[in-house]
Amino acid sequence: MDSSQKHAPGSSMSSDYGDGSYGGYQAGYGETTSHRGLHDYLLILRERIWYIVVVFLVVFSSALVFTLSQTKIYEATATVQIFRSDPIIMGGAPVLDTRVAGQEDLNTLVKILESASIIQKVSARITGDELKKFLAPYENQGSGSGPITAAEVLFDNRQITPLRQTLIVAVQYRHPDRLIAAKVANLFVDEFIAHNARVRIDEGMKAVEDLQIRVEQQKQKVEELAIKLQDYREKNQLVSLDKSQDIVTEKLKALNLQVTQAGSILAGAETRWKQVEERLASGEDLAELPFIASQTLIAQLSSQIAGLNITQAELSERYREKHPRMIEVRNSLTQAQRELDRALQSAAASIKSEYDTALRNEREARAALAQQEEQALGLGRDGVDYAALQRDFDINEQLLQVMVGRMRETGFQTTMEVQNARKMDEASPPPEDDYAQPKVALNLAIGFVGGLGLGLCFALFVAFIDDRVKSSFDIESVVGLPLIGIIPQIKKMEQPDKAQIAVNNADRQVAEAFLTLHSSLRLKDESKNAQCFLVTSTIPGEGKSFTTTNLALTYASHGERVIVIDCDLRKPNVHKSFRRENLKGVIDVCAGTASIDDVVLKDVQAGLDIMPTGGRAKNPTQILNSKNFELMLSDLRKRYDRIFIDTPPLAAVSDALVVLPLVDGSIFTIFFNKVRRKAAQHCAHKLLEANVPVYGAVLNGLNLAVSGYYYAQYYDKSYKDYYVVMAKEDAAEPGR
Repeated sequence: MDSSQKHAPGSSMSSDYGDGSYGGYQAGYGETTSHRGLHDYLLILRERIWYIVVVFLVVFSSALVFTLSQTKIYEATATVQIFRSDPIIMGGAPVLDTRVAGQEDLNTLVKILESASIIQKVSARITGDELKKFLAPYENQGSGSGPITAAEVLFDNRQITPLRQTLIVAVQYRHPDRLIAAKVANLFVDEFIAHNARVRIDEGMKAVEDLQIRVEQQKQKVEELAIKLQDYREKNQLVSLDKSQDIVTEKLKALNLQVTQAGSILAGAETRWKQVEERLASGEDLAELPFIASQTLIAQLSSQIAGLNITQAELSERYREKHPRMIEVRNSLTQAQRELDRALQSAAASIKSEYDTALRNEREARAALAQQEEQALGLGRDGVDYAALQRDFDINEQLLQVMVGRMRETGFQTTMEVQNARKMDEASPPPEDDYAQPKVALNLAIGFVGGLGLGLCFALFVAFIDDRVKSSFDIESVVGLPLIGIIPQIKKMEQPDKAQIAVNNADRQVAEAFLTLHSSLRLKDESKNAQCFLVTSTIPGEGKSFTTTNLALTYASHGERVIVIDCDLRKPNVHKSFRRENLKGVIDVCAGTASIDDVVLKDVQAGLDIMPTGGRAKNPTQILNSKNFELMLSDLRKRYDRIFIDTPPLAAVSDALVVLPLVDGSIFTIFFNKVRRKAAQHCAHKLLEANVPVYGAVLNGLNLAVSGYYYAQYYDKSYKDYYVVMAKEDAAEPGR
């Protein structure tokens, strides 16, 4: 055997066979598919469409029955508007603050509307025949402790919904009787408004009663203070105290003003004298002080000295020190400086005199103020207790007036009907065809979507647990072999007719499938030049013998000398396919008791010979592994163009692996929807690991009813008409 035909163990089939003429779902177009795509899953769903339909119908029917069997429930809605604050009818703060200042206040009112207190009030207003109608639909829903109560029904069927971004609250109630639904919704709103009014009145009455007690206490206190004040006046003879206090007060104001002014003058004089004193102590120029420099004489002398200095500087550039003009200018400058010094001394003395005068005046003013204050204190000591009594009396009298006014105002507000909410829209009975439950459209939509979804999930689940080989994806991606041929399922016929269907035209589609398989093998260099083919499968019943005989007949029909060797020494089958006896065969040749010519059944069909097993062997592995078997194959290679060896299934025994090194390549037969993926994959790996080319897999027994799901590119409805027409023409023209 040519080593170029060998494969390394575990090598990829795509590298041995190029792109693969049957790769994936695009077989025949030079593409391979290694992963499932959307199209693959659609095919899976198409194959299991009845699973989807059944599950869909069950779920949708259940939703329909559930919807139609439900009691119609009507929903009525009333709305209540919450005021942000109470209407202002008269001044004063309300006893109960009911302002809605934020979301918390609104939520509080909503919780009140949902409270058990409101439910109890509403249930108390449903009586008589109306109560019987109200409870009639719920008679069988009572708990173990007794029949269901109206409050329980109200709690389960009312819904309070604040409308977003508003101060409006919707009160919804559901009941089989649309009239009762509307009435109960309105009762909830009415009881909510009435509850708020009751709370307001109760709080107002409590406040009025409390204020009445406090007013009486305050009146008694005011009367006691008035008596004390009158007694103090009579005892201390303080009838003209107010007038004397006014005179003393006016004098104190005047003296206070005088002290303030004297203090201000003293502060200014003191500041100026301190600046002069600091200059005198440090020997600095007093003329630099603004209030001295601003005096007329000092300003004139300073200006004169500055001018003389300038003149002296100009003359010094022209004359010497002893020049008459220079002497005259220096004398004038000295005289002006003496006068300036005397003027500064005089100014300093004047400032000192002003400070002394201001200090004396301020002390005299303070002394006068102190004297007047002593007089005022003497007068005030007599009226301190009186003023305290008068102040207490005035304060308590004012407090009494405020309390009396508040009591009257609260009593008036309590009697007024002021509400912090109002019914905005009254609930009206909904039309008979406008019920809230069942929601027919929603339930049917859920049933439709749920049924379809569950159907799809169930179909995918069935596909997930179904691990049998059926698609080209399974063969090429899971098993790991290229798909080189697909044989349709054959209608019921005898085994010999099936084994020779490639030449007897019992099924034109099958015959064409073997012609396609023959062409596929002839197109590839490895299989084109191969002489000896081994055909095997995973398990029994996958049609390996059927594939072997028909493929051999197809080669023979093309003018080649072909022999089929039955190497299934455990369950020989080839002789049955041609209605021959299994008297001598492979076993006899290997044992040396017969020659090839003695055992070969010649011309069972034109150009085709067969070699049966010659019976069943007890030691098939030793026979196939013998030297005589190898010599037999070598001799047959010289006699025939093509040799096809039918071997036992790989999963059952290892006979095929014994023969495999003696052949040019192998063909793996897989029956549609029969063998499990793992088993086929394991057997295919055995073939690949043998370092002998595996030409590919032949899918046998394809059910044409589902062929469109997986192999639409091979078998279409339009092809069937073509095969039928061809078959009729062949029958009409036997010699064609």
